[in-house]
Amino acid sequence: MNVLIVLAHPEPKSLNGALATAARETLAAAGHQVAFSDLHAMDFEPRSTRANFIAAAEPGHFKPQAEERHASATDGFVPALDAEIAKLEACDLMIWQFPFWWFGLPAALKGWVDRVFVSGRIYGGARIFEGGIKRGKRAMLSLTTGGTSSAYAPGGAMGDIMAMLKPIHRGMLEFIGFDVLTPNIVYAPARLSDEARASAVKLWTARLGSIASETPIDVGRF
Repeated sequence: MNVLIVLAHPEPKSLNGALATAARETLAAAGHQVAFSDLHAMDFEPRSTRANFIAAAEPGHFKPQAEERHASATDGFVPALDAEIAKLEACDLMIWQFPFWWFGLPAALKGWVDRVFVSGRIYGGARIFEGGIKRGKRAMLSLTTGGTSSAYAPGGAMGDIMAMLKPIHRGMLEFIGFDVLTPNIVYAPARLSDEARASAVKLWTARLGSIASETPIDVGRF
């Protein structure tokens, strides 16, 4: 299985960093091919600009989707971006590892989506949802929160975490065809002991051992 792990956290020693490393090592040890994008280590540029492209289709007016479609048809993406797009195209399983900031994705990861989910090559026309290019492939979110599990429960102070994740699950992952797996969520890691943090990594590692046989969730019911 080809796996793509995308990490979006500025501190390698964070729990997010530990979870990403555990996933990378565990899946590789199981014989899977693992591609790894550490966005902060890569100094990944989150803004989608003309710098994405080798040449412009319309030099006088920047229309990102039009430029993406032109680049898709002409092999016109700059090499660094083309490499990230190729990782997405190749993967059978994609894992995003990130802190849940302001009820959403960190800027680096949202920018990765903006730049890598390109019109023409990744989606377009009938190639969305059930007709998407990643149909039959799987994706999952692995995240940490600032609040506790009770705060993110239905009726909790923050609201239902699964409802908050639906724009990502449906509007990004399912949009290009992925089946979505149950997210891995570690609540309030800053409040956990070292032993509890280590246990969270251990539980994640154990889950990854059977990840290929997991049943996707029904995103629509949340």
